[in-house]
Amino acid sequence: MRCVKCPDKAVIELRRHHSPFCKPHFIEYFENQVERAVRRQGMLSPDDRIMVAVSGGKDSLTLWYVLNRMGYNTTGLHIHLGIGEYSDASYDATLAFAKQHDLEVTTVDLSKTYGMNVPDLSKALRRVACSGCGLSKRYIMNKEAHERGFDVVATGHNLDDEAATLMGNVLHWQMGYLARQAPVLEATTEKLVKKVKPLYTVTERETAAYALLHGIDYVEEECPNAFGAKSLLYKDALNRIELESPGAKHQFLLQFFENARPRLEVGADEHELRDCAICGQATTTEVCAFCRMWQQAKRRVEQKEERRQLREAEAAAPTT
Repeated sequence: MRCVKCPDKAVIELRRHHSPFCKPHFIEYFENQVERAVRRQGMLSPDDRIMVAVSGGKDSLTLWYVLNRMGYNTTGLHIHLGIGEYSDASYDATLAFAKQHDLEVTTVDLSKTYGMNVPDLSKALRRVACSGCGLSKRYIMNKEAHERGFDVVATGHNLDDEAATLMGNVLHWQMGYLARQAPVLEATTEKLVKKVKPLYTVTERETAAYALLHGIDYVEEECPNAFGAKSLLYKDALNRIELESPGAKHQFLLQFFENARPRLEVGADEHELRDCAICGQATTTEVCAFCRMWQQAKRRVEQKEERRQLREAEAAAPTT
């Protein structure tokens, strides 16, 4: 198979564009897609200080690599979630990438900073790990960016991620989430940093191919907590549709952004923001969701320890 732009042999075929590409032309295509997304959505400006949320996976490392190639001022943020060997490998991959490309990276260890990691939090709250993990990551990304003076937080969400999220929100008619799902979330207050998703028009397969062609060494394993996640079910369903109708995922997501979301945004409820009474970050309630969650988890851990100590005291007490 020949490249659509030159006589060279193609290394990848993009069915949604009916286009096979050689290595140089695929790289050109990918970077043009990212650059066009950034420009059309007004994501970034040359003077922005950009914090790139970096997990150690292909999407976030590829995003960091591309933005750096485009000349943007970037710093990585890696959150060590404490999920056993998976988190250790992710941490190592992030630091190795930063060293290889002479990039600055900031790390936050969840356990050292907040007293518990994701498995601890899940156990204490008796709920699936993903909910507490996602909330914690969003909070820390914004907090770190705000306190360190960054203008934008960039995340590596790709087309597949966004389409799967949209499917889940549509199936359950999560109107609030639908109104807020966008490639750009502007800073609505001084303590909420602008969020952008420059990879939202490129697929997971395209991102993996770009990473492979550039020799980006990333963590290939899925998070062990992702097993059974609904997002994987939605991705599988969308992939089946894509197989029969190339470009369906792209149309589903882009038409939502262009036609449906503006109407939802107009009708969305606007809540007054205030400072959290505990941490001072922006929230719509007296205490933000992050602080409420961590307070509850720590309270349950303390109660469990108190019960353990009580049982030990009762067992040690002399019998009459």
